[in-house]
Amino acid sequence: MPIKRYLLAISLPLYVLDQITKWLIVFNFPQPGAGSNGSFKVVPVIEGYFNIVRVHNQGVAFGFGNGTLWAPMVFLCFSSCALVGLIWFWRKGGMQGKVLNWAAALLVAGICGNVTDRLLQGFFLDAHRGEGFLTRLSKGYVVDFLDFTIPLVNFRWPSFNVADSCICVAAFLLILSTFRGEGGKEVSAAKK
Repeated sequence: MPIKRYLLAISLPLYVLDQITKWLIVFNFPQPGAGSNGSFKVVPVIEGYFNIVRVHNQGVAFGFGNGTLWAPMVFLCFSSCALVGLIWFWRKGGMQGKVLNWAAALLVAGICGNVTDRLLQGFFLDAHRGEGFLTRLSKGYVVDFLDFTIPLVNFRWPSFNVADSCICVAAFLLILSTFRGEGGKEVSAAKK
């Protein structure tokens, strides 16, 4: 399948799903208060295991860098470069095989979804309405809303979204592809 088909069949629908779910959260959950990155509203889906919440993630993976001035800009630059590099590599034929093409399509959806948030969400924060363009751009964040807890070990996984899920599945597929040879056949020890 050509690159355009992967983008239209996989990346675009997942990007749209990501944006729709995030805007549903933004419109239905209050903004977090000052000094907080999460809303006080929690909607239990499976009591004690799975909730829908509203979390503003300005940082990078797992919220690292939340509340800093550098994280939104660094992440925006890094994501943009990764997206350009991925598309360039894909177009040059560096992504051969279904598994790698799926991984690339999922990465495009995930990166585009989170970059869109970082570019737009800061402009809708009540606390920064009268401020300038660059200030509001620097307040950009990713909307995370899927909240899981593992009660047996009392572990709460950091909140995430559809775009994050796409990126994680893509990472798994990239790892899987390293164990597969051309044509999807397993690399045997004899071929090494």
